[in-house]
Amino acid sequence: MTVDQAGPDTATSPEGERATPDALDFLGRWTLRPGVSVTVLPHGVHLRGWITSVTLEGGAGLPVLWGRLAEALAGDGGAELARAAVAGSPLRAALVTVVGQLHDHDLLVERPAGENGDAAGENGDAAGPWLGAVADRPAEAAAALIRSRVRVLAARPDGPLARAAARALDRAGVRAATAEAADLPDGQVVLVAAGPGGPSPCAAEQDAEERAVVVGLRPGVGFVTPVGSARQARADADGLADRLRPREAPGGAEHPGLPALLASSAAQRLICAVAGLRDPSAEAGDARLISGLPAALVAEREPLRGEYRTWVGPVLVDADRVRPRADVRTLTEALARIPVLTDRLAGVLDEPDPGALPQLPAALVRSSVAGEVLVSGSARADLARLEAVCRAAELLLREGESGLEGEGRPVVGAGAVHARGRALRRAGTGARAAVRQQGARAGDTAGPFGGAAPVPWSPEPGRHPQALHWWSVLVRRLGVDADVAVSRLDTVGGGAVFHAEVQVQAQGRTATGGVLGTAVEASADEAVALAALSAVVRVQAAADAPHARHLVTPGGAVASLARPEATAPWEDAGWTTAWLAESAAREPELQEALAALTGWSPQPWEPPADAHADVRALWSALRQCGFSVLSARPGHRTHPTLTEGSR
Repeated sequence: MTVDQAGPDTATSPEGERATPDALDFLGRWTLRPGVSVTVLPHGVHLRGWITSVTLEGGAGLPVLWGRLAEALAGDGGAELARAAVAGSPLRAALVTVVGQLHDHDLLVERPAGENGDAAGENGDAAGPWLGAVADRPAEAAAALIRSRVRVLAARPDGPLARAAARALDRAGVRAATAEAADLPDGQVVLVAAGPGGPSPCAAEQDAEERAVVVGLRPGVGFVTPVGSARQARADADGLADRLRPREAPGGAEHPGLPALLASSAAQRLICAVAGLRDPSAEAGDARLISGLPAALVAEREPLRGEYRTWVGPVLVDADRVRPRADVRTLTEALARIPVLTDRLAGVLDEPDPGALPQLPAALVRSSVAGEVLVSGSARADLARLEAVCRAAELLLREGESGLEGEGRPVVGAGAVHARGRALRRAGTGARAAVRQQGARAGDTAGPFGGAAPVPWSPEPGRHPQALHWWSVLVRRLGVDADVAVSRLDTVGGGAVFHAEVQVQAQGRTATGGVLGTAVEASADEAVALAALSAVVRVQAAADAPHARHLVTPGGAVASLARPEATAPWEDAGWTTAWLAESAAREPELQEALAALTGWSPQPWEPPADAHADVRALWSALRQCGFSVLSARPGHRTHPTLTEGSR
C-alpha cells in the first residue's frame, strides 16, 4: 500500500521544528484492519493480518508504546499522541517507525467517511468485516458491490450447484437473481455481474461491462473459470469441460462438499472482481502459477480438494487474453511453463518423467505422444525435459500439416531464439547431406556457398573437456567402437559451421551399425561433444527403453536459454554450466552462418484452417506460455548446390 505524504522519518528545520509532515500527522486517516490479531511480547509486539504478519522488537518500553498507538488507532486518530511526541524526539521517531511497518505489511486501512463508520456501509454486516480486512478502500469496494446486479444462470436453477452459488452470494451480502438458461449444458452455472443499469442491449458494450465466471461440475471433478466477459467465461468453461475427463461413472452419488466448494469459490472470484480486489488465486502464493496468465480452480472429489492451476485455454476473446505474450528468455522461465503445458488435468502434453530410466552417464526422460513412447536424453534431466516437450509438441502439431515433409513442418522452441536455433541446425544437417551427395556425383566438395572441408579430430590433450568427456563415455564406459567425421562448411560471408558425425565401426552395445549421433555447431570440439552425447543417449535408450517410438537427442540451441548470469569460480569449461555459457556466446554468429549457408529463413507457423481442434489448442497454449512455433521453410534456394565450375 502506498502512503501519501508519509515517511519513516521526520524532516526537521535547524530550529528543531517540523519542516514536513510525517506519518504521525496523518495517523487520523488510518485504523487497524478488522481481524488483525495482536500478541504483546516482553520486549515487543507481534501482529497478524489477513496474509501478512510482522514482529516488532525493542526495549521493555515498546509494548507500552504500542498500547498508546493502538488507543490512537482505535480512538481519536492520534491527534493527542502527535502533540505529545515532540518533533525530532526519539519517541516520535519510534512511533513513525512503527507506523511505517504497519503500512509496509498492509495492516492499516483508511477510515471510512464519518465518525468511525462501518466499512460495510449500506452493503450490510455480511461483507463489511471481510472487505475491511482485504480491500485497500473498503467503502469503495462495498459501493461497487451495491451498484452491481448479479444473475445466476443455469439450465436447472433449482439444482444443487445453482442453489449453492446463490447462497454463497447471499452470505457475502450480495443479492442475486436466479434464472433459467436453456442453452447452458447441464452441470454448468454462470454467475454474471452487470453494472447499475443491468445488461446492455449492445453485445459489445455488454461484454465490456459484464464480469462473469462459470462453475462446472462433472462426475468426480469440477472447475471454476477465470473471471472475464461472459463470452470468454463460456469459452473457458467449454475448454475445461473438454479437458477434464470425469473421474467416475455418471449416476453415482456426488460428494456433498464438492458443489459447495465450487460454488463458493466462483462467488468469491466474482465478488473480488466487482469490488476491485485481487483474484483469490493471487492470494494463494503458489509459485507454480505463471504471472500474467489466468488461473482456473480445479476441484477433485477423491480426496476433496480445490487447487488453482494456470489455464491456457484454446479460445481467446477478451483483450487481456488476446494480447501477445512475452517470449521465454531463460531456462528457468521455460522450465516453469512445462508444468502448465503438461498439467495432468488441464494440460495439452504428457509430462516427461525420468521414472526408472538411468540418469547417468546421460539423463533420460520418458513421455507419451499419441499413445507412443518418446524418450529424450541430454547432459541434465532439465535439458532433456525441455527437449522432450518441444519434440512432442512438434509431432502433435505436424498432424495439422500431414501432407508436408521436412522443411515445411513446424519447429517448436522455448522462445524465438531457441526455436530458430533448432530449425537452423536441422537445416544445416540437411545442407551437409546435400553437399556430400552432390559432391559425390560431381567429384568435388565446393560450391557457391563454399565447401565441406574435412577437419581431422582425435581425442588428444588440448581438446575441449566436454568433447573429451563424452567421447570417453561413449568409447570407454559404454564400449562402443566408434569413429567421428568432422567437416567444416564455409559460407560466402566467411562464417564457419562445423558438422560432426559419430558412426559405429563394429558391433557394439547397440548391436546395429550406422550413424549414432550428429551435430552442427560453431566449433569442431563443440560439434564432436554434442554428437558424442547424442550417441551416448542413443546407446542408453536402445538398452533401457527399446520400445520407444521416438528418440530425442540433444542439440546446442538450448544454450541460448541455459546461459547462466554468472558461473562459480571453480566452474571451468568441464562444467555443463560453463560449457553452455560458452556456446550461448557463439549462438548469434552461428545462426547467421547457418542462415547464409542454407538459405533457410524460419517464419512463424500457424495451423491451417482445417486443422484439428487439438492442434489449434496446442499451438495456442504454446504461444500463451511464451514458446515459439516456426516453419522452417526454405528461402530462395533449398540447399547449397555443387557445380563442375566450382571445383
